[in-house]
Formats: sequence, structure tokens, C-alpha cells
Amino acid sequence: MTGIELHSAAFSDHSTIPLRYSKDGENVSPPLTWSGVPDDTEELVLLCEDPDAPSGSFVHWLVTGIPPDSHGVDPGQAPPGTAFTNGFGDRGWDGPLPPVGDDAHRYIFHLYALPDRVSLSGRPTAREVHRAIDRQGELASGTLVGLYQR
Repeated sequence: MTGIELHSAAFSDHSTIPLRYSKDGENVSPPLTWSGVPDDTEELVLLCEDPDAPSGSFVHWLVTGIPPDSHGVDPGQAPPGTAFTNGFGDRGWDGPLPPVGDDAHRYIFHLYALPDRVSLSGRPTAREVHRAIDRQGELASGTLVGLYQR
């Protein structure tokens, strides 16, 4: 399995996500770029989750059906595809908002290249997304981790 290179111009891997991209700030989605998508990819899936949330892994962003020939998304934009409802109950991106006083939470951006369309419905949890992708089998994936603390 090959790896997808996933980056953001707003923050480096394992560094702090700027206030602008959080719910404390402007709550705009961060810019993302990617490369290394295998030729036989049918769709890309983008998931951003907070595994450190008190209630368990919390979905901040889930988009399926992203065209495999895409290479990123600008700040405040969503990649073309199907945006799902996140853990806050909103469709699309909602940024970090960990409890005040917690250690920095990790916000893990996953980009998956899949050989077929993934089947998700309703308001899937991060665990349900991972299970669906595991069942199908990924061709490649990439991760980017941002940190945020209040």
C-alpha cells in the first residue's frame, strides 16, 4: 500500500491549529493539499476526528465521494463530494473546541483512497467510518495531525 502525502499551509504535522480554524475563532476549514493518490482510486474520503474528546472519538469533518483527481481544498471551502453531519450536528466542518483546561487534543485528518464507493448513511461515528473503510480496503491513505488547546 502506498501513502498519500497530506499537508496544510496553515499548520505543520503535530503542531498547533491556528485560532482561525477553531470554533473559538472564525471556524473556517483549513486549507489542505494532497498528492500520491493511486491511479485506480474510485473515490477519496476525508475524515477529521478528535480521538481525545471526553465522549470518545468526535467527528469534526467527513466528506465522501471526493474525486480522485482532486489535489486539495482552499481555506473555508469543502472538497466536492458528500458532506456528512459532524459531532456538533452541523453539515461539513466545525473546528476544534476541546474542554477548557484539557491537555491539547489531537485533530487527525485522514484522507483515504478507495477502490469503490464507501457506503455510509445518517450521522456516522468515526468508528463506523473506520469500519466501513476497513471492510472495503483502502488503496492508500495519508494523515495530518493538528493540536488545539483552550
